[in-house]
Amino acid sequence: MTAANGRVLVVTAHPDDPEFLAGGTVAKLVKEGREVTYVIVTNGNKGSGDRTITSLRLAPIREEEQQRAARVLGVGHVEFLGYEDGEVEDTRGLRRDVTRQIRRWRPDLIITQHPNRTYRNFPGWHRDHRITGGVVLDCVYPLARDHLSFPELLPEYEPHQVREIYLIQWEQPDLVVDITGTMDVKLKAITCHASQVGDFSVVEARMRARAAVLGKAKGYPYAEGFDHVVVPG
Repeated sequence: MTAANGRVLVVTAHPDDPEFLAGGTVAKLVKEGREVTYVIVTNGNKGSGDRTITSLRLAPIREEEQQRAARVLGVGHVEFLGYEDGEVEDTRGLRRDVTRQIRRWRPDLIITQHPNRTYRNFPGWHRDHRITGGVVLDCVYPLARDHLSFPELLPEYEPHQVREIYLIQWEQPDLVVDITGTMDVKLKAITCHASQVGDFSVVEARMRARAAVLGKAKGYPYAEGFDHVVVPG
């Protein structure tokens, strides 16, 4: 988990995705002295079972929850792109916006969602997750790297080449990260997402069980999994 400049960019579709899917790894990177930034693509304004709440009211609630959760993990900055929840499309505008963030923060490592559909990891089915992951990969190569891509971003946002990508993967990941020492802070961060968490004891049990399964093959009490992509120089 080494990176030349210590900068890490976490790009996910929704508020709460970083904590639920990679919060232990984020906390571990922060403890190692890495500078971590979040980019959240959507405003999360559809993620509620509360029939009394509106999308207009929900969006700022979810933004504040994400800010508090990020602070718990030690994340230095959260950037919200503000796209409509559930309606993410692979457009030039989104590719430009993600490219801008990569060039702005200049990470060596990006953590993002997996672009492939899976039939056993239910949250991985979410269309916003898959499109976000695919867009991030396209931005890493070649859009953020090439100066002729999105010339309107120059000279403020100069090209940047990412070295590594962690694609969140719960099924046979090729990289298993030991989060035993950060499992508790991951759970604490998840509690910040009150609009998404009902009975926290149920959520905690599910999170611990999933992390235990991911860690079992490596002998870790708790782990998170990724497909590790090394970007050619």
